[in-house]
Amino acid sequence: VQGTGGSSAVSKCSAAARGYIQDRFLQLLAGRRRRRAPLIHRGYYIRARAVDHCVQNFLLKTQSHPRTQILSLGAGFDSLYFRLKDMGLLRHTVVYEVDFPNVVCQKATLIKRIKELSELVGNTAVEGLGAVTFSGENYKLLGVDLSELSELERALKEAGLDSEIPTLFIAEVVLTYMENSRSDALIQWAAEHFPQACFLLYEQVHPEDPFGHVMQQHFSQLNSALHSLAQYPDCEAQQRRFLGRGWTECSVMDMNEFFTCCIPEDEQQRVQSLEPFDEYEEWHLKCSHYFVLTASKGMEPSWTPLPSVTVPRHAGPVGIAGSVPAAVCAKLSGISGMRRYGHCSVLIKPNVILTTGGFGEEDGQHCRMRNFHVLSKSAACWKAGCVTKKSPDKRWGERLYHTVSCLSDSLALMVGGRTSPSSAGLGMLWLKFPETYNPSDPDDIAVELVNLQPAAEPATLRWRHSTTEVTFKGEQYLFVYGGCSALDPVLGDWYFLDIRELSNTVIAVEGPVPESRHSHSACSWEGGVLIAGGLGAAEQPLGSVFLLRELEHGFQWQAVETHPPLIPRYSHTAHVYEGKLLLVGGVWFHASSVPGITVIDLMTGLCLDYVINVEHLEWPLMLHNHSSVFLPNEKELLVIGGGGNCFSFGTHLNQEPVWLSLSSILTSH
Repeated sequence: VQGTGGSSAVSKCSAAARGYIQDRFLQLLAGRRRRRAPLIHRGYYIRARAVDHCVQNFLLKTQSHPRTQILSLGAGFDSLYFRLKDMGLLRHTVVYEVDFPNVVCQKATLIKRIKELSELVGNTAVEGLGAVTFSGENYKLLGVDLSELSELERALKEAGLDSEIPTLFIAEVVLTYMENSRSDALIQWAAEHFPQACFLLYEQVHPEDPFGHVMQQHFSQLNSALHSLAQYPDCEAQQRRFLGRGWTECSVMDMNEFFTCCIPEDEQQRVQSLEPFDEYEEWHLKCSHYFVLTASKGMEPSWTPLPSVTVPRHAGPVGIAGSVPAAVCAKLSGISGMRRYGHCSVLIKPNVILTTGGFGEEDGQHCRMRNFHVLSKSAACWKAGCVTKKSPDKRWGERLYHTVSCLSDSLALMVGGRTSPSSAGLGMLWLKFPETYNPSDPDDIAVELVNLQPAAEPATLRWRHSTTEVTFKGEQYLFVYGGCSALDPVLGDWYFLDIRELSNTVIAVEGPVPESRHSHSACSWEGGVLIAGGLGAAEQPLGSVFLLRELEHGFQWQAVETHPPLIPRYSHTAHVYEGKLLLVGGVWFHASSVPGITVIDLMTGLCLDYVINVEHLEWPLMLHNHSSVFLPNEKELLVIGGGGNCFSFGTHLNQEPVWLSLSSILTSH
């Protein structure tokens, strides 16, 4: 548990060094300096921002009181006191910090040794006696095990804590490491002994979904299990926990809600532009698995730093119409080439699926995938194989978030994609493969790569876009839409690529232009394109569906109304079958469940959600950054890959391809 404190101090320090948070004291206290990934920076930014928002609100609301106090539980190497003191916000506030005795001893030594810190504490600071390790005029360090409530009470009395003045308790990822009976007792003790009290809690939530499983497993492996989650699995349960233990007011928000509702738009944009970033799914999943809670009692005026959430939160499952069974493809298990994300899978012939690019597991290592893989069906049995690639540069196919469009029996076009999010997007490649092949030997397929870099560049230097076949006046075009580029975090433009010449063709488009988006889905339908969902300009999921419809003189954008409204999502896949749009997986902000299969009737607009039944899978199924292939004859979906880098909890890759049987939901409509 102490190790998690040291690690988070280093992460906060790295976030400060990159300009996410302004805090010069973190480096002095963390000691070690390590550069963390952008995803970690964002995660610690939102944590620091939530705590600061609530603490400064408490100091503002209580400024008319002659004396107030802050009690930080499990404070570790946090810099809160020094930051507030430096800002001149502690004129009548004493800060008490409690942690394990050896942690506060180390912190006291650092403070005495570093002039910048000791000057802020003041010259009167002395080494304390007993549990009071260090004592300054308005700063006390106490070495006590928080789970021993009677010892904590005795030490606080000894340090001069006054139960009669307004008091803010802070527990930033602390209580969850204690047994529930002990943390519950601490919450109740604070309410019973302090007539004017506020409590600020920041910790994890939602243990039951795939990301939650990976999160729990990570902390268990560190030997610091998260005890709160079983008894208090969601925000509503945490709220009931406080209201049932003597607190009269309680508000709670997950961090997606906090970021949207409590951080001004210009600050959101500042943070989003600090460094190249392309881990949106994991950022939003991390934010849906952490919450900030504020509780109070006896405060006049009342203390409510968190606004009422204007975004409707679905407490139960999202209007579920039924379930879809998931089963592993037994013959395809154990093939490492299938464990990847950010890749693309496409039917290049009946019963032959080509998978290219992405990030995953190759030769026992995690890396950008260099090899192409094939799944082929022979005598009702699927087999997997590694493709022989013929190209002057073996790295050519090494890209993420690209598209592949099969244009004939022997030709496919790879468009866009990226290597690193800081590099420019990649252009186009022809993929040439033999017209005939032996389906019983998937290793037999060879693919030749032909570079098309100079052609149609602006259309193709992008990633997380879509490329869809459309027909205009009997001619075939590829409709390239949306995505990201090195210059623009979200694109709303489109191009019609003439398939024969790969040149941009100007075709008139009328109607209301859809808002810019990436990570959306796009399907060919009746000569046009169906665009659904995606992530918009403010990094907010979109719930709109548009049809690009062929007219006599061009195309027209037309909104598709759905009822009930489609829940906004992105990073899903999509297929059309007999007038129905099927959306598979994705990421949304409704953390009470994960997206399964959504079926939209394109005639009536009826929108139905189905959960995926994963009881026969032995590992968490993460349905984002995956690919899927629909086999209409069998009414089955094959999901290949998926997963991502789950914050600091490790990379999760779906273990093997998964079959989803849709026959029950496609025949029942």
